[in-house]
Amino acid sequence: MSDKTETPARDYSETLFLPQTEFPMRAGLPQREPLLLQRWNEIKLYERLREVQKGRTRFVLHDGPPYANGNIHIGHALNKILKDLVVRSQGMLGFDSNYVPGWDCHGLPIEWKIEEEYRAKGKNKDDVDVVEFRRECRAFAEKWIDVQREEFKRLGVEGDWTNPYQTMSFDAEAQIAREIMKFAVSEQLYRGSKPVMWSSVEKTALAEAEVEYHEKTSTTIWVKFPITNTLDGDLDGASVVIWTTTPWTIPANRAIAYGAEIGYGLYRVTEAADDNWAKVGDRLILADKLAADVFAAARVAGYERVKDVLPVMIERCAHPFRGLEGANGYWDFAVPVLPADYVTDDAGTGFVHTAPGHGADDYNTFLKHRAVFEACGTPQVPHTVAPDSSYFPDVPFFAGERIYDDKGKDAGANEAVIKKLIEVGALIVRGRLKHQYPHSWRSKGPLIFRNTPQWFIAMDKPLDDKGDTLRQRALHAIRTVEWVPESGENRINGMIENRPDWVVSRQRAWGVPITVFVKKGTSEVLKDSQVNAAIADAFEKEGADAWYVDDGSRFLTPFGHDVADYEKVTDILDVWFDSGSTHAFALEKREDLKVHRIVDGGSDRVMYLEGSDQHRGWFHSSLLESCGTRGRAPYDIVVTHGFTLDEQGRKMSKSLGNTVAPQTIIKDFGADILRLWTASVDYWDDQRIGPEIIKTTSETYRKLRNTIRWMLGSLAHFREADKVAVSGMPELERFVLHRLVELDGEIREAYGNYDYKRVVALLNSFMTTDLSAFYFDVRKDSLYCDPISSVVRRSALTVIDQTFRCVATWIAPILAFTAEEAWLARYPNAESVHLETFPEVPTEWRDEALAERWAKVRRVRRVVTGALEIERAQKRIGASLEAAPVVHIADDSLWNAVQGLDMAEICITSAIEVVRGEGPEEAFRLEDVKGVAVVPRLAEGRKCARSWKVTPDVGADPEYPDVTPRDAAALREWDQLRAAAE
Repeated sequence: MSDKTETPARDYSETLFLPQTEFPMRAGLPQREPLLLQRWNEIKLYERLREVQKGRTRFVLHDGPPYANGNIHIGHALNKILKDLVVRSQGMLGFDSNYVPGWDCHGLPIEWKIEEEYRAKGKNKDDVDVVEFRRECRAFAEKWIDVQREEFKRLGVEGDWTNPYQTMSFDAEAQIAREIMKFAVSEQLYRGSKPVMWSSVEKTALAEAEVEYHEKTSTTIWVKFPITNTLDGDLDGASVVIWTTTPWTIPANRAIAYGAEIGYGLYRVTEAADDNWAKVGDRLILADKLAADVFAAARVAGYERVKDVLPVMIERCAHPFRGLEGANGYWDFAVPVLPADYVTDDAGTGFVHTAPGHGADDYNTFLKHRAVFEACGTPQVPHTVAPDSSYFPDVPFFAGERIYDDKGKDAGANEAVIKKLIEVGALIVRGRLKHQYPHSWRSKGPLIFRNTPQWFIAMDKPLDDKGDTLRQRALHAIRTVEWVPESGENRINGMIENRPDWVVSRQRAWGVPITVFVKKGTSEVLKDSQVNAAIADAFEKEGADAWYVDDGSRFLTPFGHDVADYEKVTDILDVWFDSGSTHAFALEKREDLKVHRIVDGGSDRVMYLEGSDQHRGWFHSSLLESCGTRGRAPYDIVVTHGFTLDEQGRKMSKSLGNTVAPQTIIKDFGADILRLWTASVDYWDDQRIGPEIIKTTSETYRKLRNTIRWMLGSLAHFREADKVAVSGMPELERFVLHRLVELDGEIREAYGNYDYKRVVALLNSFMTTDLSAFYFDVRKDSLYCDPISSVVRRSALTVIDQTFRCVATWIAPILAFTAEEAWLARYPNAESVHLETFPEVPTEWRDEALAERWAKVRRVRRVVTGALEIERAQKRIGASLEAAPVVHIADDSLWNAVQGLDMAEICITSAIEVVRGEGPEEAFRLEDVKGVAVVPRLAEGRKCARSWKVTPDVGADPEYPDVTPRDAAALREWDQLRAAAE
């Protein structure tokens, strides 16, 4: 046994510059993000942003107000995060980018909830004072604003949460009243009686924006209208046949429409079963293209075409119920047959039953041919259906019959009408049809068109000496706006071109009333600026409840008007008018949002960003409101996003069990995962989300985080004194700086175009491919093992320092929490990364020739890496440092590119031999890299105990016998510094 004690091998790990950071690999976002939110609150980040950005050109994202009646859903999360991406990125691009959140607080959904509570308690809404009822609605909205505010803040959305705007705040209600009174003064507001979309469940008119279409199965009927007056004697005793999917409208029929370009014929039934409604001998006028279908549906076994028919020769028909006993002459009028360009021969009979009180086309036909209707004994549009969809008491046979019940289900009206048609022998056939039918997007109940007095804003009334109309102003304004995506312009343009007058009245209680007085016995609206000012002043102090305090005396009497002479309007405004007016009380009244827009000769811009359905909603109403009162659009940029679907592309619904709650994602993964998903998707179109998609997003996040973490760890060894001038850096570092210049332009452009998926794609590719898989991979050896004085090592740290600043700020609008965490890990005394702007990357770093060379070098490296992966898989090597491959290069440009470079360092091998030529047949090649072949070979020599390189020169320095000369130099410096420190 030897008495000699062996010297233990030295632990070289302490001499390596390995990454050191407290920035954890595991993010723990659900726990860490609330702490960062608390910090932002403590440092008053929103206020600091306003201070830092003060004086810059303003970029205001005006918030489309969500509705205050429930927890937020995934669509809310997408929308609010997108807005935050805009606001944060525009601020970092150098704008004063302010965001003030808002809420839509009035309207039917809230009122409906309070009514539900009443019904549950056995209370009757009509027994409650209207002001008290409105107070309960206000309290309900306030509760949900508080809930939603905290949910939106948890998403990392930065804004003035302390002072949001609300459509129910007194100042907002006052301004909304001022806006509708402007329309009254300019005579764009009028009261008229015409068919409007009506919800019998909610008992109010609805605007197009409140309507959605669902499949519905309707009863269809074919009905005979006997001809009474004709210029063609052959048609005596014949009948015009109409087809409709709304049998309940037959009592309101006043005309029949035909198409002037359609071919019609007189047909005679020659064979039919005895129990058929269509009888042998019936002489029917039908569109030729549809006759066979009609007879097939009617089970007619035989028929003949008698002759051509020109509908213009048919002057009058009789209503099927004309002359019935007990009808008291209700239908004893003539039914004119009139041309209309909306009639087709695609379905039905080629004739359209026309009920002016229950259809837009029908009503317009009435207006166009009013003189004909008067001559036929029907000078007025009839009122046949009450607010609950029941027939009025004066409608014979059908009084009290309802079309839909209180839940929107089919009631008895259709069957009652059909039964009567059968009784009088007017029905030919009945059927069933599945089709898209309008429903209320709130109650989900089907709608009817119903003639009822409402308040409208005229689209085509001349507003000035030039004959300018609201429609013309809006169409012109659309062309001045930047639409993202561009297809949005065509969409809203088509909607404005074709829309009817705007129905702004609702027969409800919770909202801003239409603050006008009408001279009794006339349609004349009082236009008194003093009265209008008094109304607005009262609303500023008391809110819109002031309208309900008395009969209007407080506003009329002081200015010489007798309240007995006027009717105070009690209808409330469509909530779309409320939200369409937000620009008037948010953008124009708040000092922090006032802008000098490009349209006024300034440089500030205003953006609206909402879902694509808002082309008929908020974008639409805001455009009309602003054009009607200011002659221009309220926005400069309109960005739209699609709807969020599940992973299979299906609409989310509780019944399918495929909803994805943002609260759940935040709880399990963190808000930054939701933010990264939002930024990654093509939000201009419909996007998908679900467990697998979130899993993929989390994996992307993990890679990005680890790249940031590695930079932070490496920079723990960096000091300002270590910086190296660009001119003294190796080519590889200068190539990375070139990439920063490229990315700076691309990322700024992508953020400027609101193309966040491109930002994510650029950063993901750069951080995982350019940095982690290439640059960091190559430079780890130098960073960990080179001497402290190494220019390569210091150059790499200099570049990583610059790269971190760029990456951390570039990604901050998206990964708001992670970027902040990383920034504070790098700069513990900093306030916030969100107070920074994107770094100015020197353009002189751009070097296209260098970039071209390194693109070729990386192609060669790919072939080497591919060859070594096979060697590793076959267990012929463990790590790439065990290899010393031979690289054959036949391509001249690739050969020239690698000259003068240490390819062993670049390929992370212990040695490498680069030779000219095609290489042996068995060499490894890649199909897409022509002219490069690699022959794997084991490295010769000993393994360095410090850097693990395998090389013959290990031990060349006798003082450090188990390491390479490079590592020996590093150890010598290390030991000298440690000795000096001791």
